[in-house]
Amino acid sequence: MNFANSDGTERGLVWFTSSYSSGAGGECVEVAECPGSVHVRDSKDTNRLGLVVGASAWTAFVGFASR
Repeated sequence: MNFANSDGTERGLVWFTSSYSSGAGGECVEVAECPGSVHVRDSKDTNRLGLVVGASAWTAFVGFASR
């Protein structure tokens, strides 16, 4: 699946931040889930393409980070 527009921005993704984020923006990562993958981007630079990782890799990362 290609989620990139011609200008390099992503389309059709619903982004969310952690419930621990203050909501003011600019200090967190944003995440968008897709079947089989997770998109991650810096909330300070939402025009830059995010990182795409496999769903199992994301699950492993979150498990490790929450220890």
